[in-house]
Amino acid sequence: MFDSSFKPVLRFMVCSDVHYKDEPTIERERMKHAIEKCYELSEKDDYKKLDAIYVVGDFANSGSPAQMKAFKQTLDDNLKDETLAIVSIASHEFGYDSIEGARNRLKEIFGLEPNTHEVINGFHFISVSCSRRCYFDEPEREFASKALKEAVADDRKKPIFFFQHPHISDTVYGSINWGEDDLNPILFNYPQIIDFSGHSHAPINDPRSIHQKHITSLGTGTLSYFENDEFDKYYGTLFPGKELASQMYLVEADADGRVRIYPYDLITDNFFPFVWKIDTPWDPKSFIYTDERYKTTEAPWFDDNAKITVKDIASDGFTVVFDQAKVKSEYVNDYNVYVMRDDGTVAALKNLWSEYYFYNMPETLSVSFDSLEKGEYHVEIYAGSFWKTRSEKPLVSEKIIL
Repeated sequence: MFDSSFKPVLRFMVCSDVHYKDEPTIERERMKHAIEKCYELSEKDDYKKLDAIYVVGDFANSGSPAQMKAFKQTLDDNLKDETLAIVSIASHEFGYDSIEGARNRLKEIFGLEPNTHEVINGFHFISVSCSRRCYFDEPEREFASKALKEAVADDRKKPIFFFQHPHISDTVYGSINWGEDDLNPILFNYPQIIDFSGHSHAPINDPRSIHQKHITSLGTGTLSYFENDEFDKYYGTLFPGKELASQMYLVEADADGRVRIYPYDLITDNFFPFVWKIDTPWDPKSFIYTDERYKTTEAPWFDDNAKITVKDIASDGFTVVFDQAKVKSEYVNDYNVYVMRDDGTVAALKNLWSEYYFYNMPETLSVSFDSLEKGEYHVEIYAGSFWKTRSEKPLVSEKIIL
């Protein structure tokens, strides 16, 4: 639940990458559920309002009239009058015909301009749509610059909530492959910006989905399907169960300009077990979600009673089932599973995620190997953290004979 000691004067929801299709799909149900859940959770708090919903692009899969009208219908059917809804457009909305066509539909169907600057309960909200694919050209840069100057002139210490579809490059998880830097020279002048961006479909409960350096950046996940941003996994960046993705943020601010960000899982209807706290957004020296996190020496470990089982042994392979490792904070990120020959050389390696992106993480994982030659083997498994540390001691199997 919300932090009961925090007294908000503002609450809003953020999501992105919903990907409505022409025909009804699960994404429509998830968006409806997200809105309903926001109101339900708000009603249980002393501050009962949901002031706004921001959808940070790719709400439609191609931007067709049918998709945009369906999304607007979901908003109309489920939002209360108290809640402002702002949606931005990007690469997927441009897919139906043209950028101009997408902007016209945004105006005709939603009554919105591509770029908006709102003041809600005294806080500035700036949303900028892409001008082509996922880029920002001079009109968008001029709009952002003007709006930010107005916001900071109003109050230099209040957070400024900024919304764009692509991540800012080299910030949050997913931003290396799905980031742009067109707005950087403007945004980085304003450390009080809290920037929300999508595009990557990376899970919001990944601790790297918040990043602080020049400003605060957050990735907004997806209500459609996950994609991760590490390319060493044996199944690629799109993994088994990727379609079980429905995440959002609920964000609060108090009268002192402090901010609390709550990642929420809509598949299981649970808050993830941590809250991101930003007490002085205007002061970069106070930032705690920085690259300093990569300097940790803490690493995952396997309990003494952790089990590893080899089953389904065939002439050229087998399946390994193993208990998840432990970690002091957050989650284990991934595992290197080595098949070792009896002479100490590597016969095969598969790297896989811990499935931390699911609220109900499995207690065990499994991975199969084939195309092995006859011989004697054993398996060694190392657990990895989000911060590039690995377990010192591996989990080791008994001897395997093929």
